[in-house]
Amino acid sequence: MGSLGRLTALFLGAFGAATALTGYASYSASRHTIEALVDRRLDEVSRALLDESLRGNPSAILSRIAALSSQRETGDLGFELVDARGQRLGGNVTVSGPVPAGFSTLGDSVLPGTTAFRIQRRDAGGGLRLVTLVEIEPVEGFAAVWLRSYAFGFGLIVIIVVAGAVSFSTIVRRRIGELRRTAEAIIDGDLTQRVPVEPGGGAFAGQAVTFNRMLDRIAALVESLRHVGGDVAHDLRTPLARLRSRLALIVAETPTAELEAALEQCDEMLAMFSAILRISEVEGGERRTAFRAFALAEVASEVAETLSASAEDSGHILTLAAVEDGEIEGDRQLLTQATLNLVGNALTHSPPGTRVTVAVTRVAARMLLTVMDDGPGIPAAERATALRRFGRLDASRHCPGHGLGLPLVEAIARMHGGTLVLDDAKPGLRATIAVPVAG
Repeated sequence: MGSLGRLTALFLGAFGAATALTGYASYSASRHTIEALVDRRLDEVSRALLDESLRGNPSAILSRIAALSSQRETGDLGFELVDARGQRLGGNVTVSGPVPAGFSTLGDSVLPGTTAFRIQRRDAGGGLRLVTLVEIEPVEGFAAVWLRSYAFGFGLIVIIVVAGAVSFSTIVRRRIGELRRTAEAIIDGDLTQRVPVEPGGGAFAGQAVTFNRMLDRIAALVESLRHVGGDVAHDLRTPLARLRSRLALIVAETPTAELEAALEQCDEMLAMFSAILRISEVEGGERRTAFRAFALAEVASEVAETLSASAEDSGHILTLAAVEDGEIEGDRQLLTQATLNLVGNALTHSPPGTRVTVAVTRVAARMLLTVMDDGPGIPAAERATALRRFGRLDASRHCPGHGLGLPLVEAIARMHGGTLVLDDAKPGLRATIAVPVAG
C-alpha cells in the first residue's frame, strides 16, 4: 500500500472512529435526557399524591393511589406504600426486595414480570415510604429505534464519505500514474510525450498544462543542445575528411613518420565525430520505430564469436558463460554495438591473461547482458567519470579512445528502457546492461 492508500485508510479509520464516538455520545445523551424526563414525571406524580393533608395517613394515601391507578394519565404508574419496618400496606404493585432511597433502575428480580423499570422511593410521613415506579421498556426500546435511525442516517453519511474518499484516491492515483508514465517516457528519451489534460479544467488540468509547458521548454533546450553537438561534429567532419584525403595522397607519394602520425590523428578525430553523431542519433529516439523482438543471447554469442580471434591475439581469454532464453524489443544493431564496446573495453584496458566473460541471464522481467573481467577494474569513485562523455581515467590515457564508448552504451541502454551499471567483479569490472523483457 502506497502513501496515498495509507492516508486514505487513515482518514477513513479516523472518520469511522469519530462517527462511532459521536453515535455513542448521542445515544448516551438521548438516553440520559429520557431518563431525566421519566424521573421528573415520577417526582411530580409522587409529590402530587403526597400533599400535606395526606402525609402520615396510610388510608388516605391508599385511597389516592386507587384513584390515580384508575386514571388514564397515570394508569401506567405503579405505587406501593410500606411502613417503617418495610411491611407492605397496599398499592397497585408488589415490589419484592429492598428499594434504595431516591431514584434507581431495577430489573425483574424486584418486580417479577417486567423487563426493567425506573423507581423512586420517598418519605410519606409518619415512617411511611411511598414507592413510585414506571416500566421503562419503551425507553429500552428506544435503543433499537435509535440504532436503526442512526444506522440509516450515519450509514448514508459513511457511504458518501467512503465513496468520496475512494473516488478522490482513484482520481489522484490515475493522475499520478499519468504523470509517472510521462516522466518515464521522457527518461527513456521520448521527449514528445505529454501529460493528458482534462477538458473540464480544474486543478489537475492546470497542473498538467504547467507540467507540459515545462516539458516543452526542456525538449526545446535538449533539442537545441543536441543539434549544436551534432551540427558541430557534422560540420567539422567534412573538412576533416578532406584534410585526411589530402594527407593520404601526400603519404602515398612521400611517406614519412610525421605524415603517417598526422593521418592517424585525423582518423581518430573522424572516429570521435562519428561517435558523437551516433550518440546524438541514439538519444534522439528516432530508431525506436525500427524496434523488433529478438533474443539477446544471440547478440552475446555473435559478439563472443566475432572477438574471439582478437582476444586470442591480445593474450586474453574470452568465454561465453551461461546464456538464458528471453526476447527483448529493440534495435539489434545498436545492442550489438553496445556489446562490442563493452567487450572491446575489457580487452583494451586489461593486461594479457585477463579472463573476459560474457553472459546473458534473466531476472524477473529484465534481461541482463553482463561483461565481466578479472582485470584491474575501475575504482568506485571513478565510475561516474567513466560514464561521462570524454571521461578518460588516468589509468587509460595511454590507451586509444576518446571516452565515448561507455556513454554510447549507456545511451543505447536508456533508449531501450534499460540501464547500464558498473560494479566491482572482485577482482575486475562487471558491466551490466539491463533491459525489459519483450511484452
